[in-house]
Amino acid sequence: MEDQSVVDVGEVRLAYRTWGDPFGSPVVLLHGLGGSSLSWEAVGTLLGEEWRVYAIDLRGHGESDWPDEYTFEQMREDVLEFLDACELDRVGLVGHSMGGVVAYLLAEEHADRVERLVLVEAPPPFPGQLVSDTRPAGPVDYDENVLAAVRAQVAEPDPRWEQELGQIVAPTLMIAGGPESSMPQGRLADMASLIPDCRLLTLGGGHHPHKKHADQVAQQITEFFTS
Repeated sequence: MEDQSVVDVGEVRLAYRTWGDPFGSPVVLLHGLGGSSLSWEAVGTLLGEEWRVYAIDLRGHGESDWPDEYTFEQMREDVLEFLDACELDRVGLVGHSMGGVVAYLLAEEHADRVERLVLVEAPPPFPGQLVSDTRPAGPVDYDENVLAAVRAQVAEPDPRWEQELGQIVAPTLMIAGGPESSMPQGRLADMASLIPDCRLLTLGGGHHPHKKHADQVAQQITEFFTS
C-alpha cells in the first residue's frame, strides 16, 4: 500500500511516497528532471514487496517546495537531511537521470550513508552531456526554473564530480536504456569504469527503462541488493 507524507529539511519541505513494511530495509528512489515520485510508482510497488521504499519529490518538483534555487549540491543536501529526518542510517539509493546525479554525488560525499547504489540512465559527470526530458502538453508539475539550472550543471559539471567517482565505495549497478536512449551509451560505460565496484547493465527501454520495463528494473534492483 502506498502512503504520502511530507518532511521539513532545512528551508524546504519535501513530499514523498512510501511502500512496503515500515520495518523493512530502506530503499530511496530519486526521479529525473521534470518528474516526481509518481514516476517510480510501478517500481516502488514491486520493491515494496521486500523493502521499505521511499520515493522523494526533489525540490522544485511535484508536491515539494519550489524555492527557485536549484543546484545538484542543494538536492544532495536535501536528500541527506531527508535521511536524517526519517532516521535512515544507511540505504539502498536509486536515481534516474537527474536523480542519478544526486545519488552519485551523495555516494561520493557521504559514503557511510549509501549501502548500495543504482544509477538508471544517469548523465555522466563529463562536460557536454545533455539531460533528457520530455516536456508534456498542458500544465506541468515542476518549477520551470529548474530546467535551465539542471541542464547548465549537467553540461558543465564541477570537475570534482568526475574526480570523486573513485571515492564511491558502495557496490554500484548502472542501468542503461540502450540504443533507444538519447543518452550517449558509450559515456555511461566510461563512467562505469571509474567507479571501483560497478556493473553496467543494458536493459533497453530508452531513457526511461523504469517506466517501460518496471518489472525488470525492480527485479534487477532486488537481485543486486540481495547479492
